[in-house]
Amino acid sequence: MNNEVLKNLSYGVYVVTSNCGETPTGCVANSLIQVTYNTVLVSMHHDNYTNKCIEESQKFAVSILGIDIDNKVIGTFGYRSARDVDKFKDINTKIVNGLHIIEDAIGYLVCDVVDKMETETHTLFLGKIIDCEMLHDEIPMTYAYFHKERKGKSPKNAPTFSN
Repeated sequence: MNNEVLKNLSYGVYVVTSNCGETPTGCVANSLIQVTYNTVLVSMHHDNYTNKCIEESQKFAVSILGIDIDNKVIGTFGYRSARDVDKFKDINTKIVNGLHIIEDAIGYLVCDVVDKMETETHTLFLGKIIDCEMLHDEIPMTYAYFHKERKGKSPKNAPTFSN
């Protein structure tokens, strides 16, 4: 089986944020789909700190990344754990409905969790969109673009990671 084919599916690249109490957290996600006009589904690895925080707060936000996003955003949120580092320290964000949004994102969604499903490695959170807005008129970054043009690598907790 050639898992490289999965990189050609039409994914976006997003930063999903939540809160653990008063502390913000977040990570890069590529597995997010629109389910209906007002619901999305996001996949979070069980080991991601953000998974725990979404579970506890029952809220998450999605910052939609464009092709011009600074590599610092992807590096900070994609390859470091909020257990070890303050991911928001050097990243420009704004607060929307109590959740951090990446200011340089092209748009955002804020969601309340309405259901979830467990898989062997990931939790699928179904979120009802309670707020959303376009921030910049740019081209969204796809997962294929991230790999081909930016030479990005999938972190071990990404749904598409394979050895």
